[in-house]
Amino acid sequence: MAFKLQDIVLLVVLFGAIAQMAIAGDPNILSDFMVPSNVTAVDANFFTFTGMRVLVGADPPPAFKVLKASLAELPSLNGQSVSYAVLQFPAGAVNPPHTHPRSAELLFLLQGSLEVGFVDTTNKLYTQTLQEGDMFVFPKGLVHYQYNADAKDSAMAVSSFGSANAGTVSVPNTVFTTGIDETILAMSFKTDVATIQAIKAGLATKA
Repeated sequence: MAFKLQDIVLLVVLFGAIAQMAIAGDPNILSDFMVPSNVTAVDANFFTFTGMRVLVGADPPPAFKVLKASLAELPSLNGQSVSYAVLQFPAGAVNPPHTHPRSAELLFLLQGSLEVGFVDTTNKLYTQTLQEGDMFVFPKGLVHYQYNADAKDSAMAVSSFGSANAGTVSVPNTVFTTGIDETILAMSFKTDVATIQAIKAGLATKA
């Protein structure tokens, strides 16, 4: 079968796109580590993060809280394709549906229990109830959530990411607090503008 020039060009573009998707993620570096331009001397402190010390002996927070060790908090992570977050869930707290566009998430439950779930690109929901010591994978870029259904006890988990800056896109905030026209939202959710305004007001109150 003979190929036309435009067919060959299309194939080249497609193979290039597939190759880019296969290597998507943090870029490889050509040195042991990367030093920001404003850092003049590097010692062990450059690779040390002490921001989690506040967790030791502390009471659970009054609302869901995330403590991150990512590129923003620890510049030595640049180019290392790894970061962490500690998730604290008081009784009844939820981490609303969100995505991480640049990494999968591996959650390790240290304390309590959590209901977790994610939705794949066919809109299939995968849910699980985790107990202490359990782990759960949230695939890269997919919408997911965590919920502490326990009415009395708090929960705590550690999440690892395959990126120094996994990014977080909150579904409620992205949809309702970024200025998308209320009529468009009402049409999209098959409701009315008053309902959209009520949702927005609720999100603003909680913020």
